[in-house]
Amino acid sequence: MDFKKTILWAVFSMSGLMLYNNWQVHEGKPSLFGGTQVSAPVGAEKVTSSNKADLPVQIVGNTAPPAEPVVSTASIENTEKFVLQNDVLSLEISSNGASVIDAKLLKELTADQKPVEIFQHTPTHTYIARSGLIALGANNLPNHTSIFKLVQSGKDGSGRPFLVLASEKDGVKLEKTFILNPGSYVVDVGHRVTQAKPSAAPLVLYTEIVRDASQEAKIGPFGGAFSASTFTGPAIYTDGDKFKKVPFTDIEKNKFTPPAQISAGHPAWVAMVQHYFASAWIPGDKLVREIYSGKIDNNLYRVGIQTQLAGLEPGVVFVEKARLFVGPQEERVLETIAPGLELLKDYGYLTILAKPIFWLLENIHTYVGNWGWSIILLTILIKLVFFPLSAASYKSMARMKEVQPRLTAMKEQYKGEPQKLNQAMMEMYRKEKINPLGGCLPVVIQIPVFISLYWVLLSSVEMRGAPWILWIHDLSIPDPYYILPLVMAVSMFVQTKLNPTPPDPIQAKVMMYMPIVFSVMFFFFPAGLVLYWVVNNLLSIAQQWQINRMFGKKHTK
Repeated sequence: MDFKKTILWAVFSMSGLMLYNNWQVHEGKPSLFGGTQVSAPVGAEKVTSSNKADLPVQIVGNTAPPAEPVVSTASIENTEKFVLQNDVLSLEISSNGASVIDAKLLKELTADQKPVEIFQHTPTHTYIARSGLIALGANNLPNHTSIFKLVQSGKDGSGRPFLVLASEKDGVKLEKTFILNPGSYVVDVGHRVTQAKPSAAPLVLYTEIVRDASQEAKIGPFGGAFSASTFTGPAIYTDGDKFKKVPFTDIEKNKFTPPAQISAGHPAWVAMVQHYFASAWIPGDKLVREIYSGKIDNNLYRVGIQTQLAGLEPGVVFVEKARLFVGPQEERVLETIAPGLELLKDYGYLTILAKPIFWLLENIHTYVGNWGWSIILLTILIKLVFFPLSAASYKSMARMKEVQPRLTAMKEQYKGEPQKLNQAMMEMYRKEKINPLGGCLPVVIQIPVFISLYWVLLSSVEMRGAPWILWIHDLSIPDPYYILPLVMAVSMFVQTKLNPTPPDPIQAKVMMYMPIVFSVMFFFFPAGLVLYWVVNNLLSIAQQWQINRMFGKKHTK
């Protein structure tokens, strides 16, 4: 009995510690288990202008040291800007480099009902997407430091808004075409390259995302501790290495080793990830590519892909198409855009459990239309799956409650003789067919499910701003009035009363204080997660009460 309660207490304590540690990391604080902090707080370091000698070093097809680039003296702030917009996305493109320097998600709103802003270029925050040309021995090509002029804008034959910007240097002309499809967060970006004179070195097209190491300026739609980012930083995907997150600290310390050169026909992309949202460059796969990363300046980093435009003859026009995704991490949308892109939605180490849980939750939502009721139905289904184990556990606890007076008598009889007490208890368990650890197994098994659901609710942008009923207007943030955590505390207290009281007074007090400890901890959890736990507790109480009642009737006969 003592051993069983000790195991239960250890399991609950470790689970609470793990979840609290996640909260600490999400809040930008160091992990309880060591390690470095991935991201600096907003405004910790002033972000310097990215308009400096920061062209990427050519790595694809590189056989000699690159020449020093000639840098434009024009700044992004002082150049012309163009807006490209559809019904869900508004982009601002600078004439300096034809770089995307601002992106607003028109249907994703902040607490003050303004569109969520992904790309930004301000004195304190830099997050932009850019592209250009480099070549060995050529130091003056159209790139993200060049001034681009507007060639054409409007809507094409399909009604899609588009922009065409062009720059020409040293006999090389680069035209960038940006096209937005209705209802899409994907920008089709065409790079049209014309070379007027022979060149000894092949041209290389780079597409990169530049960002400082700050966390998001706004935490969640309406604030709240658990709306903080699960991971903020670069991510890459290749056919061979699959999905990999790249902390800014790894780039800072040169610990990141890019994957091998990507052959033609194999998919690859680079991205920047933050809580709920992401951006990604997805180039075409017809040419050889190479992924790169690096530190540009103090608190400013890049991740990108270089594509070698081999065999470009003078007068020949070459068009290389790429796609730029800027939007929410909606799993079903991401998986239709590019292979592996749905992995941007980070479920942590329990992805193998979290993905099917979200799949089931999403399918329930298609019928119910409310994420709160979907969570309740999901809880009932999970409870039904674990019903045989739970029933066995509650039967074991009911039997333990029956023999509780005999255990107390044994402790008095063998006081000061722990070995004889242990033998007597084991003999009684054997005769009564009681497994002293029978109540632990369902708890242990359900903990990974609980943590997986925690990641599902924390990572799913679908939950962002999703209401349930009455005072719960957003399931992704804590209950504003702490009603659900208090209900959970009461339900845990009732469960404690239904369980057999530990013979040891200290353990008995610990079990009594657990509801208080957990309710305080759950004050900071998303309301959706607390809702799951409350419903699970209520179902457990009903099941345990019925089993206790059945055993009580059996005992009186």
